[in-house]
Amino acid sequence: MKRSEKYMRCEMKAAVFTGKHQLEIREMPCVEPKEDEVLIRVRFCGVCGTDVHIYEGDKGSAEVDGETILGHELSGEVVRTGKSVTRIRTGDRVAADPNDYCGTCYYCTNGMKHLCNRMVGLGTAADGGFAQYLTVPERLVYKIPDSVSYEQAAMIEPISCCLHGIDLTDIRPGNTVMVVGAGNIGMIMIQLAKSAGAARVIAVDPVEVRLARAKEYGAEIVINPTKDDTEEVLGKNNVECVDRVIDCAGRVSTAEYAVRYAGKGAVVMLFGLTGPDDVAGIKPFELFKKELTVKASFVNPDTFARSIFLLEKGIVDVDKIITDIVPLEDIGMVFDTKLYSKNGKVLINCE
Repeated sequence: MKRSEKYMRCEMKAAVFTGKHQLEIREMPCVEPKEDEVLIRVRFCGVCGTDVHIYEGDKGSAEVDGETILGHELSGEVVRTGKSVTRIRTGDRVAADPNDYCGTCYYCTNGMKHLCNRMVGLGTAADGGFAQYLTVPERLVYKIPDSVSYEQAAMIEPISCCLHGIDLTDIRPGNTVMVVGAGNIGMIMIQLAKSAGAARVIAVDPVEVRLARAKEYGAEIVINPTKDDTEEVLGKNNVECVDRVIDCAGRVSTAEYAVRYAGKGAVVMLFGLTGPDDVAGIKPFELFKKELTVKASFVNPDTFARSIFLLEKGIVDVDKIITDIVPLEDIGMVFDTKLYSKNGKVLINCE
């Protein structure tokens, strides 16, 4: 395990990933925070697609080396601070940005720290939040307002990733925005697109329950691509141009769909994660003919504080997105039964 040799006098339970399809609940000593770290009693930690990919043994944006405590979407209470910690106090309600950067590589020194060659991520390269306690460097810790619950605060990290994607998508007031994939991330994207000035949001998903929820979150038009003719729906709703398309599903078919229905001069954001060996059948001539800009988005540079603000002010509502809260001891069931794919967001209660 990635633990220091010096421990606090307390024990904790943690869900340890030991290999493909293997999670073990273990009791172990709490970790003593280093001088620049705080010890967080984790309240809730969200199950992310990255956790699922690791559990399934898929290669992707994050891989682990050896036994690791997964989980990076966490909230909790600070119970101890290191000697050099000054900004955070014991008792503070907090959330943690899971991505730590070296600060010295080419990317860090050229305004692209999120592409750092030596980035360390909680729940991947370092132990994460599927545990009762976790040490985190103070620089990654953010206080959360009293008006934001611990459950809501566990959604700050995914909101921050979505916000980076929205920034890159460059939505202009009055734009028509299509969101492909109306899952948890899609619901956040719909709200962020509206807050960025989108005049109309189109939600695309093959699951009717998700489309109904997309309407609740502000989508004016919904399309079930397994039943509806997309061109026909767009025509009936007088959609002359889809200005921005955000693919949240992360599949070859949805990437191709996004390019196909993007209007002339549009921006296509490939936000969802495909497999590293997936190849999409996109015609370069189509990009040329429509003068498309195709972008992708990776993690969450400098968007954590803004995400807290959006939650606090009610600009982003996550209450309907969170559908299942599961005790830490039952985390294996979440992965074995694929609960994360059946309803909405699954949070692990680590208390």
